[in-house]
Amino acid sequence: MRGFDSVPCRICSSTTSLAFTHKVLGKYDCSYYFCNNCGVLQTEHPYWLDEAYESPVAAADTGMLWRNLYLARVTSVVLFFLFDRRGRFLDAAGGYGIFTRLMRDNGFDYYWADKYSPNLAARGFEADVGPGGPYTAVTAFEVMEHLPDPVAFVAELLESTGTDTMIFTTELFAGEPPAPDAWWYYAFPTGQHITFYQRSTLELIGKRFGMNFYSSGMLHIWTRAKLNPLALRLLTSPAIVSLFNGLPRRTLGSRTFADHESLIQAHGG
Repeated sequence: MRGFDSVPCRICSSTTSLAFTHKVLGKYDCSYYFCNNCGVLQTEHPYWLDEAYESPVAAADTGMLWRNLYLARVTSVVLFFLFDRRGRFLDAAGGYGIFTRLMRDNGFDYYWADKYSPNLAARGFEADVGPGGPYTAVTAFEVMEHLPDPVAFVAELLESTGTDTMIFTTELFAGEPPAPDAWWYYAFPTGQHITFYQRSTLELIGKRFGMNFYSSGMLHIWTRAKLNPLALRLLTSPAIVSLFNGLPRRTLGSRTFADHESLIQAHGG
């Protein structure tokens, strides 16, 4: 498929320019467009997504378990020190529920939601069965790069959860888009990564919703609270995570057995 010279930007509606073309799913010629205004790189209209998501988790995602374990450790430390540790939390686009289960094991009152994936590990703790009221924070890991309309996704999430804080992950690039053979994050064979961001892109999205933007490595935060950027970088460093990742569980108390008992009782045990 021959690309157009430009298409509207998904983030700011500015005119984009054709950056390069490359095959996705090993068979579709896809055009990638760069926005000089906000810095986003996006594919053409992703008509292949139904095929790409025949399975909700790509077979090539061999890092799924490692990523959930790592993010549970890091997020536990960040929530414990920077937010209301005894609040209520939601993992949006929570996949199989692994992260939600790990966070409950660490003592946090966490719930799960996902429109496209079955909940295997956190059954009984879906968002619609939890208590009402706004969430202290919502996590959305490995989601932003999959979105054909990121701004609409953020708007819907903020409105439906009432949260003032969204914690998410995505890999960033700086300057001109990386060459197709120079960045693994394109994930061309899966066809699932369709929107790529720079720091300036995420800052702009945050401003649209009156939120501050903070970033440390692959972990990013939009929040209406004021955070200390140095504290965030320190708390997400490997040494500090290793030192403090057990503190939430010891302080809050793991929910593992209490959840087991409540689920047994709910099923007439």
